[in-house]
Amino acid sequence: MSAGTRDTGAHTYADGGGTFHPPERRIVAGAGIAGERIVTVDACVIGSGAGGAPVAKELAEGGLRVAILEEGDWHESASFTARPRDMMPRLYRDAGQLATVGTPPIVIPLGRAVGGTTLVNSGTCFRTPAHVLARWRAAFGLDDMTPAALEPYFRRVERELNVSQVPEALPGRNALLVRQGARALGLHGDFLFRNAKGCVGSGVCAFGCPTGAKQHVGITYVPRAWAAGATTYTGVRARHLVGNRRRVREVTARTAGGGTLRVRCEHVVIACGALLTPGLLRRNGLGGASGQLGRNLSIHPASAARAVFDEPIDPWDGVPQSYYVDGLAGEGIILEGITGPPDQAAMVTPGSGAVHRERMLAARRTGSFGVMVSDTARGTVRDVGGRPFIRYDLHGDDAARFKRGFEVLAEIYWAAGAREVVVPLAGVPPLRDGDSGPLRRARVRPSQVQAMAFHPLGTARAGADPRAAVVDGALRVHGTENVHVADGSVVPSALGVNPQITIMALATRLAHHLLGAPPPAGEPAPSRIA
Repeated sequence: MSAGTRDTGAHTYADGGGTFHPPERRIVAGAGIAGERIVTVDACVIGSGAGGAPVAKELAEGGLRVAILEEGDWHESASFTARPRDMMPRLYRDAGQLATVGTPPIVIPLGRAVGGTTLVNSGTCFRTPAHVLARWRAAFGLDDMTPAALEPYFRRVERELNVSQVPEALPGRNALLVRQGARALGLHGDFLFRNAKGCVGSGVCAFGCPTGAKQHVGITYVPRAWAAGATTYTGVRARHLVGNRRRVREVTARTAGGGTLRVRCEHVVIACGALLTPGLLRRNGLGGASGQLGRNLSIHPASAARAVFDEPIDPWDGVPQSYYVDGLAGEGIILEGITGPPDQAAMVTPGSGAVHRERMLAARRTGSFGVMVSDTARGTVRDVGGRPFIRYDLHGDDAARFKRGFEVLAEIYWAAGAREVVVPLAGVPPLRDGDSGPLRRARVRPSQVQAMAFHPLGTARAGADPRAAVVDGALRVHGTENVHVADGSVVPSALGVNPQITIMALATRLAHHLLGAPPPAGEPAPSRIA
């Protein structure tokens, strides 16, 4: 390994040593604030997920006094039971049942805890594709967002999270069969890069990693923010940004104890996520001048096929999302592994009654793999009674992409020896004995697609022109002096890949901008990256 290079191979992924532990956990529980409490800081960061935690850590290490406001709670890794029925009500907003209104309805799971959705996501790490950055420069005037300019921020984030590649010993049979079939068809694929340290393949990433191996921001960035003096207030919900339309001087939040937290500050960074940030801005009369606030929602719709084999697979063994196939990336389609424990399988396996029973009896022999579509549709989100109301209709072109993805995935499964393939497209019967004819002949409409979505973006999009964007290239809300946004809402277009590294890199860049600091120097280059 050359000097200045960071190993991103199997040893780095599996090595659990060197975990950072702060001298103290600077957490104040909102449940204990029944009256009024006033704190004075330099920066108030609203949200502790992929955007909020990195910006808070960087600002605190840069010498600013920082308060982090989080609506959810702090959870110990040791408290995670690995049972979806226990964890979903604790770790997810609305127990993971937040959904769009439209054709078809699509569930969008969001985390609600310190660490945000990074606590319950797959851990998959991709940089922003170069062609996407090129589009941002051409369409949105974000001239400074080049691969070279963002490189120091990508490197810093990847080092903080220990981003490294899943070793061949951990994917599990579920992923290895897809690799076998993809290779037989000449389709490119690879093991994914993930933010993990000491991973043993527990198979429950989406329900809180019980070993603490997944390096979500709640156990990486937030503790380092504490060590630099930041304080996290849990169980608080920001309501008002007090000041005038150009400069906010105070954030007020309702606490779980029925009280009020008043945070006086010089900088406000909103990091509530693409579905909640627009509501907070709109309630406070900010960000709406362009007419784009709450619009341009992309959600990266995804679904999964199931394949039955003769041999046991035990799909819950190993890393759930460990392998990907990008041979269709040019068409806006990526295949990524997805699986989970048996009770999760029971929730998502199609059918009812005797059909569902038979499929669950075959669960040990059933693999699953996902199709993710870079969507062309755009939705809207608005605040109704303090809750996000999400309108989104899947575009016909995106339904066709799902069909195309499942056709290729079925061929991969046949090449790997599958006996039956079940695709989540209403009206398409189970495929058997290598025959994909019923799927190929089907005309798939949006209403037939059974999908979820995981990466909401774009509802406060960045752009140089205040007539067409909510925030500028420095992520400052147009028309304000000290209100910035650091979450997926600023990402101006669909990425086609998992967005957490993009959000974290942009948040890190924002923090350096607020500090008046140059890009981080001396960050090691990865030995290999996706």
